[in-house]
Amino acid sequence: MRQHPRPGTASAADARRLARLHPAALLGLLLCSTGGALAALALPAVLGHTVDRLVTGGPVPWPWLLLCAALTLAETGFDAAAAVTGTTTTAELTASLRTRTAARLLAAEPRRALALPSGDLTARLTARTADAAAAPVTAAGAVAGVLLPLGATVGLLLIDVWTAAALLLGAPLLVALLRAFTRRTADAGADYQRAQSLIAHRLTEALDGADTIRAARTGAREHRRVLEPLTALAEHGRRTWTVYGRAVGRSGLLLPLLMLLVLAVAGLRLGAGAIGVGDLVAASRYASLAVGIGALTGALGSLARSRAAARSLDPLLTLAPLPHRGLGPLPDAPGHLELRDVGVESDGGPLLTGVHLTVPGGTSLAVVGRSGSGKSQLAAVAGRLLDPDTGSVLLDGVPLDAMEPARLRREVAYAFARPALLGATVEDTIAYGPGTASPEAVREAARAARADGFVALLPYGYATPVADAPLSGGERQRLGLARAFAHPGRLMILDDALSSLDTVTEHHVRLALDARAGRCTRIIVAHRLSSAARADRVAWLEDGRLRATGRHEELWADPDYRAVFRGTPPGEHAERTGAEAETR
Repeated sequence: MRQHPRPGTASAADARRLARLHPAALLGLLLCSTGGALAALALPAVLGHTVDRLVTGGPVPWPWLLLCAALTLAETGFDAAAAVTGTTTTAELTASLRTRTAARLLAAEPRRALALPSGDLTARLTARTADAAAAPVTAAGAVAGVLLPLGATVGLLLIDVWTAAALLLGAPLLVALLRAFTRRTADAGADYQRAQSLIAHRLTEALDGADTIRAARTGAREHRRVLEPLTALAEHGRRTWTVYGRAVGRSGLLLPLLMLLVLAVAGLRLGAGAIGVGDLVAASRYASLAVGIGALTGALGSLARSRAAARSLDPLLTLAPLPHRGLGPLPDAPGHLELRDVGVESDGGPLLTGVHLTVPGGTSLAVVGRSGSGKSQLAAVAGRLLDPDTGSVLLDGVPLDAMEPARLRREVAYAFARPALLGATVEDTIAYGPGTASPEAVREAARAARADGFVALLPYGYATPVADAPLSGGERQRLGLARAFAHPGRLMILDDALSSLDTVTEHHVRLALDARAGRCTRIIVAHRLSSAARADRVAWLEDGRLRATGRHEELWADPDYRAVFRGTPPGEHAERTGAEAETR
């Protein structure tokens, strides 16, 4: 069993890797934040000296007044540059993190990559990546939040030790307040994100099953089911704001009292002649900057959310890519496929058990069986969309798990019952694959899949945007088939990809498949009798086991095989025949 890293470890490591993606921007942000903080720290000292020069009654200290103005402009300019740089860098880091997370998902073995519900996965790839990517920018910007109170404390110490001691008296309470705020915000944020993911998952389920919900008239029930986690979401949201409100309330009480204490001590020291008027002005400004450590609550809250989001991304970013040894398929081989003692499990139960199957290169194999017999799992294993838990799969003598994935994808073409139509236009959808097909190949593939007829009737033909094309289920399947035809390899796998075709269209598609005999192996997950009858051989699955293989005519003698196409449970056909004989 693969070991996962300890929570937080991968998050911190990934945050460091994320920061290294845009070092120049983050360095610029750090310099701007630091420059703004230094200007803010220099201003009270210069302002105090300017006040002293004015109090003494001498000439107007224009150089010092200009220096005060320059420091004010510098602080404003640095803060503005930090805001612009931070926003831009956060967007770039978010895009980088989303790209890397999606790449990890696509490179991993699908069963593990898609272990999360689709809605939860979508939430992690969108909102969570944005929260996690904000961490480096927030950390760089927080430097100013730390530098200001520390520098202000040092400034107070230089002005008067007793005034600084008054400030340090309340520092432990302030630090304890910030620490409690950070911990409680992180917990509330993690719970909020989990509730968000649950809503996203249920909403995705409802959208996928919209037709079923409409037909069953259960819209109100689904509405309640999707929104049911809103109660928990609202509770976690209120908890977040309660924590924030308490922190702000306590700091709002503590900080003015601390400020008042510092000014009172400074006033007493002024009365005693220990400090001057300018020192008092500078001390009041430094005290204001020092108690401004309460502004760190926003940055700490953001960092807490980023950490919780990064932890939710850990399972995706630590997915191991498909292992391989960099081998390639044998040149000019016909696609000889072997499954040796293949077994697949899910949730502790077997989906396939001990499957031994050989498909000679260039031939066609129909995979038949009742629903749940393991047909789709066998199709997935045959092209390495799924790695078996036991056994091995070989293509022309080369194990699939040893073959370099990009080369394997060029040799295996898939078509599905509900294909995802990726690409902006119809032509893009058909051309989509490991290598973009040429316009000529796209049109030839569309003719082979009997899709050219309805494509010609679309508003802009092959240039019609997929989103604007009114496609039926059968037309979508034909576009999926055309995509498989446009990327010929040595193995073509059709997982129930003919189920929505009418009889005439299926006949023509089968002719196009038969034309590839001798140079491409075809595996057709079949439910129709005609598909099994046309195949060179049939693999009959039952309860995840290979019950029999052979020609359709040979298997047809078995009443249980005939019952697969008639919807009769195995064994019932023989019992019914005996009962009918007794009746007669």
